Amino acid sequence: MLQITDIKRENVVVTVASGKLNQHDLEKIHPLIHSILEKGLKIRWYLEMNDFQGWHIEGLWKDFSKDVGHEKEYEKIALVGEKKWRKWAAQFMKPFCNAEIKYFDPDEKQEAKIWIESE
Repeated sequence: MLQITDIKRENVVVTVASGKLNQHDLEKIHPLIHSILEKGLKIRWYLEMNDFQGWHIEGLWKDFSKDVGHEKEYEKIALVGEKKWRKWAAQFMKPFCNAEIKYFDPDEKQEAKIWIESE
């Protein structure tokens, strides 16, 4: 499940992933992404992984590929989670290679939130 927990500033989306992600989870974030883009802003995404178990690959990449065309519109991505998910996260975030991506351990949530909002 992908839960949208907050929207900081006009362009920072804060999410928490738990369990397995699926197509429905990404559909929840699309309207936020497009709203930010319509304002002419770059997207900053804070993704926290709690009790995360991966994703249901079928459908997820199909839906996710819709946003690959916006790879230049992502400015920063903060990934918070256990080290075992860093390899997955690196692969998942590959389409956003233009964004500055930083990894944070679970006990560094506050630092991650400060970084995602900083200039």
